[in-house]
Amino acid sequence: MRNQGNRERRSMEAEVEAAKKRCQELIEKIDCLDVATIKSNCKHTLLKFAHSEFSFLCRFPIHLASSQPLSVNLGHLEAIVYILQQPFITAVSRVCKPLPLSFSSKHKTLSAAASLNSIHVHIVCNLNKNPVWVIVSDRNPNYITWHSNNKTKGLKSRIQQVLDAAKSTNTLRPYSIILFFSNGLTIFNHQKLKDEFGASKLALEFSDSDFDFAEETEGEWVHVIPGLYKEACVLEIKVDHVVNNVISSEHEVRDSFLNVFPPEHQGENVNPNLGSSNSFSALLSQMKKVESTKMEDFSHDDDFINFDTTALIAIVSGISNGCAEELLNKPEVELRHRFKGNYDFVIAQAMSELQYPIHANLSAAVSGKRGIICESVLSEFKELVLMCGGANEKHRADQLLKCLLVVRDSPSERLIGLPTTRKLALKNKIVFGTGDYWRAPTLTANMAFVRAVAQTGMSLFTIEHSPRALTGN
Repeated sequence: MRNQGNRERRSMEAEVEAAKKRCQELIEKIDCLDVATIKSNCKHTLLKFAHSEFSFLCRFPIHLASSQPLSVNLGHLEAIVYILQQPFITAVSRVCKPLPLSFSSKHKTLSAAASLNSIHVHIVCNLNKNPVWVIVSDRNPNYITWHSNNKTKGLKSRIQQVLDAAKSTNTLRPYSIILFFSNGLTIFNHQKLKDEFGASKLALEFSDSDFDFAEETEGEWVHVIPGLYKEACVLEIKVDHVVNNVISSEHEVRDSFLNVFPPEHQGENVNPNLGSSNSFSALLSQMKKVESTKMEDFSHDDDFINFDTTALIAIVSGISNGCAEELLNKPEVELRHRFKGNYDFVIAQAMSELQYPIHANLSAAVSGKRGIICESVLSEFKELVLMCGGANEKHRADQLLKCLLVVRDSPSERLIGLPTTRKLALKNKIVFGTGDYWRAPTLTANMAFVRAVAQTGMSLFTIEHSPRALTGN
């Protein structure tokens, strides 16, 4: 009996040590998640759970191995991080936290959602530009029941509750619910999800580039064993055919273009003269040219990027176009007289430009994309350049606008449905909402608005850039 107890103890010690190693690897993966994809508060939540698991393992009573089996939540956290590593996952705004619900009036009677102030989903994000909720299960598929019983809530009632919640809200409403069963799903449950909820296999392949460990033989690494998700079942349940006035699943392009510039100027080659830097003309040349404003000339696969006013100013600013070093070499008295209370702001931007040139940083974001701006941005940008821009900045502004398509102010229903507050100003909801309508990320330095949106639980596709000011150059 003593030998059997020793064997059990050694086996448990090995199991605990293996789990600790998995925990440490998980923490490293969370630290490496792309900050452009996942908000810092989401990473903090994941790290808190991972460290909690590690602390539990460090305190686990090995001497009670026979009476207390090792039960950890590592597999579930690993599956969540695996999903967050996928390249088509963007704008992660919430992870493993209840999602607050704001009911639309026409859906207040939905039974499962009516009694809830929040719904628990594991990931709120964008998948291929569409807002989605993701539910993750790491359970043994044989233990996932369809109907509820005294011990557990059945899969049917869980999915129904989430769908009712999704349909009850306008601002947080997802395009679809993604179900990720990391250990697979029984044929019975798979068929039930298909028959009763219209679930279908997700038309995307998850990357299998993640590896768990390698076998070591006589001191040499000889065989890499791939991840644990070969048996995973990934399903999609579409909440509606069209959601929130965002472009539908058929990618129909809306008739919202405006011929702001005369047809002969659309797509005109950029003239890099008159104070334009090489990086400015190189950046503009990377975007798709505007050769037409006719709807039939745009394919369903066109990739748009939405510019807000901060992005346009940053691109044409003298600081971004070779004047940073010149500014820093001028006497402080002269600069303080010139920029008044904005002196520190401008100097910080000039120093940032020398270290991180903004045109180079924006290159990957705009390359191969069609740039769009809404009417509100066009009006505000022109006004700012007219008041504060120098001759070179005005020229660059003209050149930049010739590379962009102007669309009507057409904010998505979910963005415009957010309450208008000081942090969620109407003009910003229009600008970012128009990008959301076109399923285009918004390039912006307005991170206060982005954070305010994230705090509502909404996933919004944005790309951050450093701010730059007009210098009168």
